[in-house]
Amino acid sequence: MISLPEIPEQTPGTPNYPVIPETIVVHLGRPGQAARNIEVPFGEYIKNVASSEIYPTWPEEALRANILAQISFALNRIYTEWYPSRGYDFDITSSTQYDQAFVEGRDVFENISVLVDEIFNDYIRREGRINPLFAQFCSGTTVTCEGLSQWGSVELANRGLTAEEILRYYYGDDIELVEDAPVAEIPDSYPGRPLEVGQDSGNDVYTIQLSLNRIRQNFPAIPRIPTEDGVFDLETEAAVKVFQSVFNLPVTGIVDKATWYRIKEIYTSVKKLSDLTGEGISPEEVTPLYPNRLTIGDTGISAATVQYYLNVISYFNDQIPEVPIDGIYSADTAASVAAFQQQYGLEPTGITDGPTWYKMQEIYRGILSIVDSQHANQKPAIYPGHILVQGMRGNDVENLQRYLTTISSQQPAIPLTEVTGYFGPRTKAAVEAFQGIYGIPVNGRVGALTWNTITYVYRMLTGESG
Repeated sequence: MISLPEIPEQTPGTPNYPVIPETIVVHLGRPGQAARNIEVPFGEYIKNVASSEIYPTWPEEALRANILAQISFALNRIYTEWYPSRGYDFDITSSTQYDQAFVEGRDVFENISVLVDEIFNDYIRREGRINPLFAQFCSGTTVTCEGLSQWGSVELANRGLTAEEILRYYYGDDIELVEDAPVAEIPDSYPGRPLEVGQDSGNDVYTIQLSLNRIRQNFPAIPRIPTEDGVFDLETEAAVKVFQSVFNLPVTGIVDKATWYRIKEIYTSVKKLSDLTGEGISPEEVTPLYPNRLTIGDTGISAATVQYYLNVISYFNDQIPEVPIDGIYSADTAASVAAFQQQYGLEPTGITDGPTWYKMQEIYRGILSIVDSQHANQKPAIYPGHILVQGMRGNDVENLQRYLTTISSQQPAIPLTEVTGYFGPRTKAAVEAFQGIYGIPVNGRVGALTWNTITYVYRMLTGESG
């Protein structure tokens, strides 16, 4: 067996290494049938399924093989959000036509209970893939299938095969067993709010970009997103719109909950993640593009962006200390984050996790509405709260171009750009040149750090206060 590597903290929307859920919601019937949902501890669910599907008198290695298949089957349903992505409010059904047997209130067999307690957080996966195997199984007598034969496993165990050898016999030599996976509450993958052009960036957007580019291999009408960088740009919006059109959703270009889960459903389908011969998901595909959390010692653009937001918020809330915008997540930055968390109802850990980041953006955007109404003529303008990318238009772009034009008069390496209000190739080239000179990652996109640096240089050159 192999041990699972340390699991990075997950944020909503980020499919990561599977964990064992604390509970599972079972629908007591077929998917569309009117029936109750019940929530049960995951281990108790597996004990019930095993006691309903197999006989306690079978050889222990056959029992182990069958229980591991049942665990992996259930985890696959949860990991792919098979039913939630189709609009249901449960994780799995009790119908053997669709899933595996579960009988509410039934007694479980003692020896099966002991085995499940030992291996309930072990599961099967393909080598080089991280998703739990869709470990299909059937009786092998009245019903046959491509996966494990329950009665066949008894025969193999009686011949002396171990549980792992039995599983390899049915599922192939390229499987491996993961043991001691962590147990945790699994949040819905949807980030909790719509994603849209200019407004959003991060791992949630990165997930959408990766998913849409994979889906387009099967549905080539969807345009390719050329840069998978986690920034919701116009190319991403265009791909979302075509996806929505193809799959009969309102064509808004916004990834709302319905669009998010439809993308999830189609991605699972084209990758055949709920199929024994599926493509699977590699570790590289779930490696976050951005850190899922920031803490003391972290550096880079994400740390600088947090510092920028903190400083703007601190201007309106003197309980939050101002910090240098240097991209170094220092003890002072952590203290300011903790003060922010304390002020806005979060646990004051000093660590910027997903909920803290989203709350910070929410408060910042609330401040923007005040600034927009009370300080419309402020020079230079406060960061507009959304990323400026090529193809956008408006007053924010016009302000950006004005600042860059002033700076380029003193910095010949920055090409001149016209003040048109349209973010075209010349504006992008000027942004890239500015980023290169001032040590900002060169991507031609204007987020909080780039905006702050541009306006700082502009103030130094013009003497205008901000």
